[in-house]
Amino acid sequence: MPTITEDCIDGFQQYYARPPERPKKKSIKQMIYDEDENSYFGRTIESWAKIGIFYIVFYVVLAALVAICMWAFFQTLDPRIPKWTLDRSIIGTNPGLGFRPLPPVEMVESTLIWYKGTQHENYKHWTDSLDDFLAVYKVPGLTPGRGQNIYNCDYNQPPPRGQVCDVDIKTWAPCTKENNYSYHKSSPCIFLKLNKIYDWMPEFYNTSTDLPHNMPENLKTYIAEIEKTEPHKLNTIWVSCEGENPADQENVGSVNYLPVRGFPGYFYPYQNSEGYLSPLVAVHFQRPKRGIIINVECKAWARNIKHDRKDRLGSVHYELLID
Repeated sequence: MPTITEDCIDGFQQYYARPPERPKKKSIKQMIYDEDENSYFGRTIESWAKIGIFYIVFYVVLAALVAICMWAFFQTLDPRIPKWTLDRSIIGTNPGLGFRPLPPVEMVESTLIWYKGTQHENYKHWTDSLDDFLAVYKVPGLTPGRGQNIYNCDYNQPPPRGQVCDVDIKTWAPCTKENNYSYHKSSPCIFLKLNKIYDWMPEFYNTSTDLPHNMPENLKTYIAEIEKTEPHKLNTIWVSCEGENPADQENVGSVNYLPVRGFPGYFYPYQNSEGYLSPLVAVHFQRPKRGIIINVECKAWARNIKHDRKDRLGSVHYELLID
């Protein structure tokens, strides 16, 4: 009669016994289909069916939960009105100023506008870039709504609710496509636009007696003249462009602003209305000095627009080099 110790040893040896040797081909075949247990890859057909049904149900339920969560999330969003605006948004309340044309894509970090006015192929990039940028202004059908809600605004005639102000491209002359934006005359036009901030309303400098000390003198004089002759146009975000340094100020020459020296107040506030186009100011540099880099800084002026040269708040910098 075997003892308890012998039984333990026999059980141990049986448990850890090497499985019977099989040819490699037969082992692979048995792994795929085991005739003894009628199983495929270690599971019977019934077992595979159960686990398949489980995962199908699991992923269907998971997808349904995700869909419900996404549906609930999108119910909180408005396709036209952002959830967070002004001080509560990342953009904030200080609009930036942008310029066109931009340098080629391979020079994306550059702000230098460099060309030869006597060579069409040399300045073609700049005029083509402006053509592309201004196309939506020239063809109202390119905007959402196909221009059906465009309204001819004025300072005493703001747009009705749901309509947007027209941007009259005829007032940009000589900064037009037909005139090559005056690049062929070495007196280029640069277009400025104010970045859009939903529901932001400018606080205008609409009196000549309360202008900031750092505002250019020629702009102060311009505002004083408007105050005397056309006071209804004082509700404007004023614009100034001048050389950054004393040498640049000498080299930049005279500057003309078209159609007016700023962005009319009736374009604001921006409320993402269908077909809205930002107002533009064409800055015409009439006689910039050739063969030298001119650093130019343009600023937008309103009581609630802050300027910071380092962070480029309320302003934009670019360089002109005309050979």
